Amino acid sequence: MNKIEIFQALEKLALPKDKYIVISGASLVCQDLLDETDDIDLACSKEFFDELDWKVRVEYNSLIKYKDIFDIDYDLYDLDNTVEINGYKFMNIESCYELKKAMNKPKDKKLIKELELKVCLSDNYYFERKLRNTGINFIAGVDEVGRGPLVGPVVAACVVLPEHFNLDGLTDSKKLSEKKREYFYDEIMRQALGVGVGIISEKVIDEVNIYEATKMAMKEAINNCSCKIEHVLIDAMKLDICIPTTSIIKGDLKSITISAASVIAKVTRDRMLDQLDLKYPMYDFKNNKGYPTKKHLEAIKKYGIIDEHRRSYGPVSEYLELTK
Repeated sequence: MNKIEIFQALEKLALPKDKYIVISGASLVCQDLLDETDDIDLACSKEFFDELDWKVRVEYNSLIKYKDIFDIDYDLYDLDNTVEINGYKFMNIESCYELKKAMNKPKDKKLIKELELKVCLSDNYYFERKLRNTGINFIAGVDEVGRGPLVGPVVAACVVLPEHFNLDGLTDSKKLSEKKREYFYDEIMRQALGVGVGIISEKVIDEVNIYEATKMAMKEAINNCSCKIEHVLIDAMKLDICIPTTSIIKGDLKSITISAASVIAKVTRDRMLDQLDLKYPMYDFKNNKGYPTKKHLEAIKKYGIIDEHRRSYGPVSEYLELTK
């Protein structure tokens, strides 16, 4: 059933609109997040549930009543987390996400990821709020920058923000202008409860590989953080540390705390590359920050490499082979 068909079915059902909410897949269809659904799930109060003379079954340890394409229960009836469309109340996107995640059906894996991103883009305090609701207050965000460049260190930052931190527009540092990043850097440093930075040199990167070096930088940033940490939110990477962690794919977009860490890491490394540019202007580091741009690669061919180049990276190792 598509959106139109769902509304037509609800009209034929002829139950009072104020007695139930539409949940799960049908709610997502009517909020344009799914194209169609096979059935329509509803929730209502226990009192209204008891009045219905529909057939009964038990599913997921819950009592369900059903009629034609409709299922209804009372466990998920929550008027505080609904949106209204055409006079009907629908479970909001965040609650649909929580429900789909709890059910964790294999067919919903892609949908769950899409819903998580949708929820977090509209509310990048989502993960922090969930933790605070369990009594956890000192939440660190960790992110790194510099995995792809041919030169310089990988830099990670760990940031703990106060509960009511607010900085409009803060997001993944790669999506911000340099001017915005510099402004946000100063504000984060001013408002944060704690900040730690980890820097792992290009020589260590060559010794252990960039993946291991990134983990080292993150752990160093956490250890260098200047305040208590109860939980760590990490952008994608998994860390084996003694503090509870949550790894979040695209965390620098989804979590305000990881976004803050991404800004601190990015500005810290960019400033290091700006200094290197003053020493070696022919490589144009102030504009490429060590990434393998055409101008950077041409400069390697013309001027060779410097101590700060990562010798294990393709273009640099190829140059070394050619000049043996």
